[in-house]
Amino acid sequence: MSREAWILVVLAGLVALATLVGAVLLAIRVVRTRRMLGALGAGGKVAFYGALIYAILPVDLLPDPIYLDDMGVLAGALFYLGRLAARRRAAQPGPPERTPVPPGPDHLRRPLS
Repeated sequence: MSREAWILVVLAGLVALATLVGAVLLAIRVVRTRRMLGALGAGGKVAFYGALIYAILPVDLLPDPIYLDDMGVLAGALFYLGRLAARRRAAQPGPPERTPVPPGPDHLRRPLS
């Protein structure tokens, strides 16, 4: 093999390794969101399990050495789960808001200079 061919093989291997690492990191983040599934309803469960099944099964839109489609599905699931969690948090009543108490007259302040 020529030197240029070896360089192309090495670069292709590095790109494949980088996409594999990215897909694994996204899968780990999706798995960590599993503790919220009970609160996110059926849509959250479908997004969670659907993304994991798509990433694990060998049937893909792109061949397996290219993990960009897996990364896209996992990132989409994380985005969807994050939005569901934000909506859930916004819908829950929070603690009553506390008004800030101004400092008393005996409170010393440094002058700004």
